[in-house]
Amino acid sequence: MFGATFLLALREIRRHLLRSFLTTLGIIIGVAAVITMVTLGRGLTANVQEDIAGLGSNVFIVFPEGVDERPPSPFDDADIVAVEQQIPGVTNAAGSAQTSATAFHNGQDWSTTVQGGDAGFFSAQSIEVVEGRGFSAEESARGDAVCILGPKIVEEIFIEGEVLGEQMRIGNVSCQVIGVIDERSSSIGGGQDANDVVFMPLQTVQRRFTGSANVQFFVVKYDGSYSSASIQQQLIDLLRERRVIQDGEANNFNIIDTADINETVNTVTGTMTAVVTVIAAISLLVGGIGIMNIMLVSVTERTREIGIRLAIGALAKEVRMQFLTEAVVLCCFGGLIGIILAFGLSVLLAGAIDLPFVFDPVVNTISFVFSAIMGMVFGYYPAHQASKLDPIDALRHE
Repeated sequence: MFGATFLLALREIRRHLLRSFLTTLGIIIGVAAVITMVTLGRGLTANVQEDIAGLGSNVFIVFPEGVDERPPSPFDDADIVAVEQQIPGVTNAAGSAQTSATAFHNGQDWSTTVQGGDAGFFSAQSIEVVEGRGFSAEESARGDAVCILGPKIVEEIFIEGEVLGEQMRIGNVSCQVIGVIDERSSSIGGGQDANDVVFMPLQTVQRRFTGSANVQFFVVKYDGSYSSASIQQQLIDLLRERRVIQDGEANNFNIIDTADINETVNTVTGTMTAVVTVIAAISLLVGGIGIMNIMLVSVTERTREIGIRLAIGALAKEVRMQFLTEAVVLCCFGGLIGIILAFGLSVLLAGAIDLPFVFDPVVNTISFVFSAIMGMVFGYYPAHQASKLDPIDALRHE
């Protein structure tokens, strides 16, 4: 019986193809809008999470901060050693200093950022050397003139395949290239490209570029089994003690917790996606009302047909099932077209705004099922009205 009812529903939809398409337009737009918004929201979240991952996981980044119009007071190596040795759960702490400089090679020049750091800094920031090697402990301790390049500089002033072992000049300092890092998505501060950087041992940058032993910021990597809040509080207490900050005075440093950033981003993007999705879902309700309206019109147009079926023995539930099936099939077609449309829109928009395309089969399946449910909800009343018609009165209908 269901098979015959389904075929009758398809026949009626095909008889009024344009009307059927216009009827399902609200469902199509609603489903497409919901899926597109959710997909772009997931892409935005994935993009930001990738940026945050470039800062390292289970990491605090500590910056000096000016207070009461006083300039920031920099850290020194002793602060970093104290953090690493005195706070349980800290696996390593590594400082960094950076400055702008011009790189020269092959008769070409390129403005870039010189950043100092040792093996601990690379580990904490999840920086991977994909060609060559990292700094050895001896090179870091001596402040040797060796460097590791970001892929942007390699692309701009080097010949492919002729990078490792080459001599280049950074400002007035000549250094040997020993490695190339993997491409990164996060910025290194101030909106600078994380791939446009030259890494050198911290001692080298301090002696040859900044001219002081100051540490501009440092990273603290901790064991994930420890409480992030507890380690952060101990870090605050230790730095306040070392920097002689009195009770009641504001901290002259700032601590960024990558885990907090990640959680905040997830919350904000999730809320934005939910709000936009709810707004887009309103069109689904409008589409459902359109389905109900056109099904009521269909009942009126086919009153005589309904009377004939009831007169020759069709049951009221069979008539109800026929019209309900038509409504559900209409909504399912609208949902299917909406999913296809959403896929194309998501790919185009994600490419246009440079976001990853994150296909979520769960959202697509839920949208399709919801379309069918809309057909049942908004199609039930017209189907019920059709099943309640009196056969005699229906046969008299002109």
